[in-house]
Amino acid sequence: MRMKLIVALVGDDRTDAVIEAARAGGATGATVIGRARGEGLKPGKTFLGLDLHAVGNAVLFVVVETRARDILERIRDAGRFEEDAGAGMAFQIAIEDAVGLTTQMPVIREELESML
Repeated sequence: MRMKLIVALVGDDRTDAVIEAARAGGATGATVIGRARGEGLKPGKTFLGLDLHAVGNAVLFVVVETRARDILERIRDAGRFEEDAGAGMAFQIAIEDAVGLTTQMPVIREELESML
């Protein structure tokens, strides 16, 4: 079975909406890595020498390849990545091999069967 890794880099305030959107598209779970910090086109602002950066998260989804693009677009829409500057970004990477997914297989099989 071909899988993709979708990585969403998103602000803390939009993380839940992104996860819900991915689940609605067929993602069976997510891993959230907290306190990610990104640098965009403009450097972060400082106040009395302290950096003022929004806290963000890296959210990882392992999904069936056939659902990946739809899930990616749902994440984009939920996170408002195209509308709001600095809202976040998401991308997908092909997974060559994976282990530990047997508990997800019934859900993935059901998803594939419903698409046929």
